[in-house]
Parts: sequence; structure tokens; C-alpha cells
Amino acid sequence: MAETVKPGDLDEDKYERSKRLEWFDLDKIQRTRVLVVGGGAIGNETVKNLILAGFRKITLVDMDRVVRSNLNRCIFFDEEDAERRRLKVEAIVEKARKLDKEVDIDYRTEMIQKLPEDFIPSYDLVLGCLDNVAARLHLNAHCYRHGIPYVDAATQGFVGKVQVVLPKETPCLECGMNKTHVKIMEERFSCTGEDVTFHVPKMAAEITTTSVVSAIQTRESIKLVLGMEKELIRNVFYYDGMRNVSEILELDRNPECAHHPVSEK
Repeated sequence: MAETVKPGDLDEDKYERSKRLEWFDLDKIQRTRVLVVGGGAIGNETVKNLILAGFRKITLVDMDRVVRSNLNRCIFFDEEDAERRRLKVEAIVEKARKLDKEVDIDYRTEMIQKLPEDFIPSYDLVLGCLDNVAARLHLNAHCYRHGIPYVDAATQGFVGKVQVVLPKETPCLECGMNKTHVKIMEERFSCTGEDVTFHVPKMAAEITTTSVVSAIQTRESIKLVLGMEKELIRNVFYYDGMRNVSEILELDRNPECAHHPVSEK
């Protein structure tokens, strides 16, 4: 006997439209433990996307505070947060819980490099939303070592990129680094003004680029969780909003990269 569906019943299920996708598995998504490192523009957008996609177990890491220049590209920040110089993670977590009261989201305010060795391996998936080369390489190294998928996202003005690092299957983030990246990594600087020996000029930011790059980062995360490895980005997704193009740039494993044992080369 066919089930009787009353008018409007389908509209009561928050994920009804997502469930129409044959490959969608809400249970797997809700059980996945996700670590998001970086609470700026990409971090804001990605946390929002993750929650709307159904992710429930999220931890956010960032030590910076909200300033007024964040407000034109960060959905979870407002004027009061900037006036109070509130911690970014506090503002994101509070408003993320309003977006979905069932989300289990918490935060850490230390540098990712200073957290315990067993912190990163306690997650199923790690997302990098950073503009700090040293922190990104730290995530890359620890994720590769422990076999945890890592999705790295970055923007500069109208340009953005996303790289999926799948241990033993793809090149890692460090494979694509050059001497300039290494030089920047070796310089010591702080976004908070503490213990400063070097300052990096602020990078241009553009909200539509952030939206596109964050959407790709979230989409690849969903693929990873649902076992769609054949459909993953296996090189570097490159986006140029000024030229209105996106393309996949090939990236080979660096034979000198320490993260790839001889058996992988």
C-alpha cells in the first residue's frame, strides 16, 4: 500500500532536497568529525556551508580577534563583535548554533602548531582556511602522516585555489611549494601583534572569490565523506574571477618531498 503524504509534509524535512540526490548519506555526514583551521573569510563561509550540508561535529581553531575590516566578508561577524574585539571563534560558534541548534561545534584559541600531537589525528577530515604558510604546512604534514584527508583553500583578490590532499593517493601541499613559500615560512610574524618580528602586508580579499573557493572546498569534503574518491580533485583547482575561468592545474609529487616514502614514488 502506498504511503500517504500530506501536502507540506516534505517541506518539514530540512534535508529533503539533499536526500533526492542518490548518493547523499546524511548519517555519514553527521557522524564525521571535522576540524576547520582558520576563522577568517574562508573559515566563516566554510563553517556555514558545512552546517547547511548537514555536518554536526565541527571544531574550529583560530587565535585572532574580530576587527571592523572583517565585516564585509565574514557572515558570522557583526559590529558588536568588532567593537568588543571578540575572539573570532567565539563569534562563529555562537552564531553557528543559531544556524542549527543541533550542531556540536567547539573551538580552540591556540596556534595549531601548539596543540597536542594527538589533536589533529582525532578528526576524520581537516580543512585549511588559512593565509599562513607555516600553519598550512603543519596541517599538511600531520594529516599525511596519520592518513587523514586534508582540503586546503586559499584566495588572493579574484584568484583562489583548492587542493585535496589524500594520503598515499595524491601529491601533498608541500609538493607545490617553492622557494618563496619557504622563505615566508621561515619568517616569524603574528596576526595578533604579539611577539612580532616580521609583518606581511594584508592581502586583497574579494567576497565572490571567497564564496566560490569555499563552495569547492565544502563540495570536495562531501565527496570525501561519501567515498566518492574517483570524483575528487587530484591536482589543484584554480579559479580566476577576473577572467571568469576555472581549471585544474596538474601537480606532480615532488621526488624530494619528505612526506612521500619510496614506495609511493
